[in-house]
Amino acid sequence: MTLDQLTELFKWMTIINIGIFISSSLLSMVLRKITCKMHGKLFGIDEGKVSIVLYGYLGVYRIFVIVFNIVPYLSLLILK
Repeated sequence: MTLDQLTELFKWMTIINIGIFISSSLLSMVLRKITCKMHGKLFGIDEGKVSIVLYGYLGVYRIFVIVFNIVPYLSLLILK
């Protein structure tokens, strides 16, 4: 795999993961009541704690996107 192919791979990985993150964030804000009720019943969590868990999930996902997608992509751009 060439450097150009690897750069393209990380570019598209970053775009897709940022899209998933933004859509997850927007859906969780818009559909907060439905999400809390559904996940509360599904996982047996108090509906008040679901938003805390969701906030933690989005935070961890954001860190993973930065560490595993954005930083390698920027490193590959610097190498080009």
